[in-house]
Amino acid sequence: MKTALRTHTCGQLRKSDAGSRTRLCGWVAKVRDHGGVLFVDLRDRYGRTQVVFRPENAPLAARAAALRGESCVAVEGAVSARPADAVNRELPTGEIEVLADSLEIMNVARVPPFEVGDRNEAALEVRLRHRHLDLRRPSLQRNLLLRSRFLLAVRNALASRAFVEIETPILTKATPEGARDFLVPSRVTPGTFYALPQSPQLFKQVLMVAGFDRYFQVARCFRDEDLRADRQPEFTQIDLEMAFVDPEGIRETIEHALAAGFREAFGIEVSAPFPRLRHAEVVERYGVDKPDLRYGLPLVDVGEEAAASEFRTFRDVLEAGGRVAGIRVPGAGSWTRRQIDEWTARATELGAKGLAPLKVEGSDLAGAIAKFFEPPLRARMRERLEAEPGDLLFFVAGPAAIVHRTLGALRTEIADRLGLADEKTFRFAWVVDFPLFEWSEEDRRWQSSHHPFTAPVDEALPELESAPAALVSQSFDLVLNGVELGSGGMRIHKAPLQERIFAFLGIGAAEARDRFGFLLEALSDGAPPHGGFAVGVDRIVQIALGLDGIRDGIAFPKTASGACLFTGAPSAVPSGQLAELHIQPAPSRNRS
Repeated sequence: MKTALRTHTCGQLRKSDAGSRTRLCGWVAKVRDHGGVLFVDLRDRYGRTQVVFRPENAPLAARAAALRGESCVAVEGAVSARPADAVNRELPTGEIEVLADSLEIMNVARVPPFEVGDRNEAALEVRLRHRHLDLRRPSLQRNLLLRSRFLLAVRNALASRAFVEIETPILTKATPEGARDFLVPSRVTPGTFYALPQSPQLFKQVLMVAGFDRYFQVARCFRDEDLRADRQPEFTQIDLEMAFVDPEGIRETIEHALAAGFREAFGIEVSAPFPRLRHAEVVERYGVDKPDLRYGLPLVDVGEEAAASEFRTFRDVLEAGGRVAGIRVPGAGSWTRRQIDEWTARATELGAKGLAPLKVEGSDLAGAIAKFFEPPLRARMRERLEAEPGDLLFFVAGPAAIVHRTLGALRTEIADRLGLADEKTFRFAWVVDFPLFEWSEEDRRWQSSHHPFTAPVDEALPELESAPAALVSQSFDLVLNGVELGSGGMRIHKAPLQERIFAFLGIGAAEARDRFGFLLEALSDGAPPHGGFAVGVDRIVQIALGLDGIRDGIAFPKTASGACLFTGAPSAVPSGQLAELHIQPAPSRNRS
């Protein structure tokens, strides 16, 4: 790469360049004095090159000796092959060095608050406060470069299938998508607010009505939610929508795009098609709707054996309509009482009334509850769980939701404890046939499982009022290694059906017209059948690169409190600016 200021990058030169001249620009990574011969490692985002300053040119060597780490410099000199015993096999440029005869100090750096490199142990807060220096670390630069390469590959894959990239508004109207909106006050219309989009959902549906039958966007989205390791208040998703398509067409398109992205960015071959797993069966087998398929440990129903036993606790649960299920913990038969008690306490935290353990000893089961099961029942339970001698079995009884939540969490945590999940294995799966609605105990009402624009399998909705829990939607999630990457499905494309769903959810006709009138009008103007999907980029980068969280795949992440330590956001603004927005500042809290 040749520009006005440099002829090569710091990762470009090779042994074949020996004898030529070069001009490099970059940052001083390290300065070493070996008996008067000065070695300076010069770094840019492409790599690192060793530059040599010889004592014969004393003024130049003196200037180089005074270089401070992270200063920005340019050097010129001859490219020389290193002696065989001085080759650095860990660097692509390790067979050459540059014999400098010119040094330009473009900018002297202050003493950095931490050593810039992948081995630095500075606190996260310090690194985020000085993110511009943290981003010079090779690992972070690699993460962002691979993220960019992934997005480019996905863009190209979609463009090859006639998708059109269209930007949708950032300042928009609040929509019910299950999270709080970030609101932006309008200066010119006092008392009104824009909302930052949680997704481009309604706009992309309208684009289908407008005739753009294949839309996509690398969209910035915003949700005012509590942060976790895999969640930020603003995030990036690959968003697409298609007209005249069925669910399989959408899923196959996502598989095509992701396979290209994983192959070209991360060097990972993705095997498609991904398995299609029904939601009800997934929850029953794994306890969660985003299962990690890199290992087994399924939830196994033992209701038949429990009903035939003398164990009153299990039988009472079954008579009340509950479930009794267990999981196998391979090789854990040697766990101590204390270890088992720790897992029992964890089960209690998750809502279960207890945890019933049985150890596999030889061909039989042993434990406090074993005496309540006749030998044939114990044999059948062991066979159902495919248990081997030395295994430990955990059983939970209670309402199905509690059994699923408890054993689903224990399954994941036990697999993590035992190291059963291979970080280099990538197991995708589609979870399909989600319920159309779910009951909210907190709000005491029915809510959409995905969002209110999701199409039902049966548009007649025969059981809408009588048995809404039985209704199935045309929605689906994409799961990778136990992480939900995104959601999508077919949309409601007829206004009367959309209005009926709104009414069931408690959104009356007047409110529906006020909030979604533009969508209902569009659906009334010849809207085609359509559907789409959105997949989260931050989580993909985290999983593909094996990162502990999503922060190291984002240029300027926020903390768990939503703060940007680099810029100091969020921050107070002058009272005059608030007055222009017709906002009255909240009174200061008394901290005494």
